[in-house]
Amino acid sequence: MQAETTLSPDQQELDRQLRRVWGHPKGLLGWFSNVHHTAIGLRFMVTSFIFFLLGGVLAAIMRTQLARPESHLLGPDKYNQFFTIHGSTMIFLFAVPMMFQGFGVYLVPLICGTRNIAFPRLNAFSYYIYLGGGLLLWIGLFLNTGADVGWFAYVPLSGPQFTPGKRADFWAQMITFTEVSALGVAICIATTILRHRAPGMTLNRMPIILWEKLVISFAVIFAMPAVMVVSSMLLLDRLVGTQFFNPAEGGDVLLYQHLFWFFGHPEVYIIFLPGAAIISTLLPAYTRRHIFGYTPIVVSVIATGFLGFSVWVHHMFATGLPQLGESFFTAATLMIVIPTGTQFFCWLATLWNGKLLFELPMLWVFGFFFVFLIGGLSGVMLASVPVDVQVHDTYFVVAHFHYVLIGGALFPMFAGIYHWFPKIRGAF
Repeated sequence: MQAETTLSPDQQELDRQLRRVWGHPKGLLGWFSNVHHTAIGLRFMVTSFIFFLLGGVLAAIMRTQLARPESHLLGPDKYNQFFTIHGSTMIFLFAVPMMFQGFGVYLVPLICGTRNIAFPRLNAFSYYIYLGGGLLLWIGLFLNTGADVGWFAYVPLSGPQFTPGKRADFWAQMITFTEVSALGVAICIATTILRHRAPGMTLNRMPIILWEKLVISFAVIFAMPAVMVVSSMLLLDRLVGTQFFNPAEGGDVLLYQHLFWFFGHPEVYIIFLPGAAIISTLLPAYTRRHIFGYTPIVVSVIATGFLGFSVWVHHMFATGLPQLGESFFTAATLMIVIPTGTQFFCWLATLWNGKLLFELPMLWVFGFFFVFLIGGLSGVMLASVPVDVQVHDTYFVVAHFHYVLIGGALFPMFAGIYHWFPKIRGAF
């Protein structure tokens, strides 16, 4: 207040106007009208963490059901609902909204040195449509109309013939809402990085976290439309009577899998690369040295973004595709290990030459190294068609999937939250 009294009347009026424009609105109406990136980013993080806890409850109940034979904790119908909504929640309502949207919306404008994210109203809209999609899925569960077709909703199981009622409709509509949200945030983040950087922050001077967010944004822009289209086609088959996936009427069930996994495998890297960005950001702070191999890491991130779109068929090796075509996707799956391995070796070199501070975030980073490495190595095994066919639909794939997501997303998430929590609380 004392500093304000030294200002001239014109300066005081300007100060009041700036506070009104850039301050956070108060009250309930202000909560809905707030479009500042820190507020929206925190809402993404808090909401996705709540969904993470809810999905964890479903996982615990399912594991209790499977803990002993002839358990009657859950009936078959309820188990299918829990299985579907657990997977859909963890992928579509937690992993991407937390790792890409939450951290990205909160941190990118701060790192770029700009007041707010580009297209702030689009950014706020993306949060509300994401929240609506999540509530839609979970309200269906509480009303006993929860989706029961798996988090991937393969046809014809999810089609009108085998899943009557509204259960699969809830899932398909949730997919459309959450992916529109991710697409909107990707446009905001990419525009902020490309157009709103501080003077002097050229591309070759950008922090690695901005490079990763930029690559992820473009991956989202190219990948998300595929799953939005396929969920809409499923809804049209179910509600309007189109026959996109009905072979008897000229449709194709494999078309669904191609469109879904064309999104689904870039999705893995959309989840992993934000975790890698956190690791590359935290290591210099806790090793007290610059990151080793800035240029190789950036090139590896860009290569991962490109190669992520060339490996989706390894999810479909058991569907009877031509073996020559499968061989190309085997090669691409093996190739994508190279940029990820490059990042790993750069991180290890940073650790090797640094003076480590064993603070809590660093412990989560070490957990990331060990757990994600197991998930990555088991993924390389799945690149082999004979191995993949043998372990398809077994718990080997389930374990690989969870090692990748828990190691590649959950551990870096906790590391980042512990590292940036003082900033989020406004301690400095």
